[in-house]
Amino acid sequence: MPTNQQILSGLSEITNEWQFLALVWHIYFGMLVIALFWGVRPQQRLMGILLALPLLSVSALAWITANLFNGAVFGLVGLLLIGVAFSLSRDSVMAGPPWVVIAGIAFFLFGWIYPHFLDMSSLLTYLYAAPTGLIPCPTLSIVIGTTLILGGLGSRAWSFTLGATGIFYAIFGAAHLGVAIDWILLAGTLLLFVVAIKPGLISAVDRARL
Repeated sequence: MPTNQQILSGLSEITNEWQFLALVWHIYFGMLVIALFWGVRPQQRLMGILLALPLLSVSALAWITANLFNGAVFGLVGLLLIGVAFSLSRDSVMAGPPWVVIAGIAFFLFGWIYPHFLDMSSLLTYLYAAPTGLIPCPTLSIVIGTTLILGGLGSRAWSFTLGATGIFYAIFGAAHLGVAIDWILLAGTLLLFVVAIKPGLISAVDRARL
């Protein structure tokens, strides 16, 4: 079992050596959001697949840097989410109620600029090189944020699978590794569970199309 310092060192190594890939994921999520707000309405099934891909990226980088646990967990969860995605509706994605959308945007932005591990030369670096798509917590935050914006994709299985992963990594990061900002991820994860458990919150009556 690696020490806390070894884990933190590995996460920092990934963050700073793979900044180009972080930029690619920022462009990816930026294009996704722009498409949604320009009126593109992908099927829930397709959106689920698109949101699962960044988790597979985290898995691949973890394997490359010999973090076998993260590699296995994110590989498994990514594949599970893709499996769940194929069971989702062919209906177009829809937004959740306004308060859930606002919370989702906040967690999306937190994942976009995740302020840890990056050796920066300027605060602007966080806008394109924060480790989204590279390491667990910012990736989970931006995927959970997008899921909240889209009302949980109308799927308890999706929300519970993603949420359980978020709870583990938020608590592990904040309580075990001492990365206090990961408590923010925990808040987003708990909200995702609320949305999943209370389906009335994302009923057709309450939702509005993007």
